[in-house]
Amino acid sequence: MLNRLRSQIQPLLLSIGKEFSKINPSPDFWTRLSLITSVIAAASYGSASVLDHQYSYSFSLGGGIFLLISGFFDLVDGSVARLTKKTSKRGAFLDSTYDKLSESVVYIGIAVGALANPVTCMIAITLSLLVSYVRARSESLGVPLQGIGIGERAERLLILAIIGMLPLHGSTQWAVIIVSIVAGVTLVQRVLKVNRQLSPTG
Repeated sequence: MLNRLRSQIQPLLLSIGKEFSKINPSPDFWTRLSLITSVIAAASYGSASVLDHQYSYSFSLGGGIFLLISGFFDLVDGSVARLTKKTSKRGAFLDSTYDKLSESVVYIGIAVGALANPVTCMIAITLSLLVSYVRARSESLGVPLQGIGIGERAERLLILAIIGMLPLHGSTQWAVIIVSIVAGVTLVQRVLKVNRQLSPTG
């Protein structure tokens, strides 16, 4: 859904890309920075189990903030690539790979920090990776899936970060549960879409 919004605010994104390209014109730099920031978010989530439980919200809040920053840098790398005309298959491959690494490490951090049930985290990351896999596989078969489904990666991370930042008991657990539901629905939507497109009568 955010892809539709992204197309509407493309001029703003290009303006952001122009400013950040002055800092570093390499899209790969911003891709790596997005991954690094995700690791920091995961470390913050994971640290919740180190100190007394009364401080767990602070770590959840810190993790959510760094997760949002990581998402912002993920937008920046694409904007810088388009602005500097440095888009490439290699860059797209690295961006996609780093995205999956980022998403995985964040759920590991949440599980280690005991902010959500480890099994719930496993379900969320499994469904999230399946959503991405189905898109990659379908597009290799000539069926585009960009924008198909209620929750792509950006939406899922926003849900995780924002709901997890709410000052409520168990907010991160609920965030992970909601992400699992959204990812599950998206997976079903995409499988049905591909099945219709590739069926002999489709």
